[in-house]
Amino acid sequence: MSTHPSLTSISTSDASGAIGPYSQAIKAGDLLFVSGCIPMDPKTGEIVKGIEAQTTQTLKNLIAVVNAGGSELGKVVKTTVFLKNMNDFVTVNGIYAAAFGSHKPARSTVEVARLPRDVLVDIECIASLK
Repeated sequence: MSTHPSLTSISTSDASGAIGPYSQAIKAGDLLFVSGCIPMDPKTGEIVKGIEAQTTQTLKNLIAVVNAGGSELGKVVKTTVFLKNMNDFVTVNGIYAAAFGSHKPARSTVEVARLPRDVLVDIECIASLK
């Protein structure tokens, strides 16, 4: 539960749950701030294998949280993609592009040393609620 009346914590079982002391997303005014989503299958709790499957599952989880928060993929204004290996950029970019279609939110992509559960990709976003 949020500690401020103007903030609303979002949670859905259709995406992998938070694995720490944070919310899957927070509504603040007209914006939805979605925490980093990882490629954990929400039904099994298992991390899917391989960069293609991980990217696909991560985006499914992200979309589920965005939808649970009252927004949609076409209202995402900014994403941040965290990659364990920048050599996976072309693969991830293709799957990401297919998911977003003609919508192209602002985006940053960075390579990081390590991600939770040793996954290969983690994606967070900010979406509009209007």
